[in-house]
Amino acid sequence: MVFSRILPACLLGVSFAPTVHAADYVTIRHDVTVARSADRVWARIGGYCAIAEWMKVTCDYASGSGDVGTVRRLRDATTIEPMVAKTTHSYTYVQTVGAMVATNFHGTLAVEPDGTTRSRLSYTLFYDQGALPSDAVRRSEHARLDKRFQELLGVMKNLAEGK
Repeated sequence: MVFSRILPACLLGVSFAPTVHAADYVTIRHDVTVARSADRVWARIGGYCAIAEWMKVTCDYASGSGDVGTVRRLRDATTIEPMVAKTTHSYTYVQTVGAMVATNFHGTLAVEPDGTTRSRLSYTLFYDQGALPSDAVRRSEHARLDKRFQELLGVMKNLAEGK
């Protein structure tokens, strides 16, 4: 008797299971040397909502104060990114709402010392391109992200160097 109720429920669950794709993770990383100390660079561009200035988007906190667990809202809350890791000169976030959410999109902004008056600014993106619908879309998204984040590092470099 119980079996006759469980089997249809199990079959119903299987029939509505989401489509599974093979993960195909990619990483995009760009670095630039900045003629300022890591502390000065991070003070200028490292705040979790400093992205508003260097990416030219709206940013506010849905929760938190800039530490791990802080949730930022970008582009009038069309993109939401909780911070999942942080060091003295870096943070990592995951996109939970936005254009790249299906790809498990993560980003890391970091500054590393390179002597006392120079530093290395890096931006690393990590996502599952297998979640994108076609090879053409994968290539297009990769090219778009690659170009965009290289440009953003240039903007951050200029801000940090006071140009």
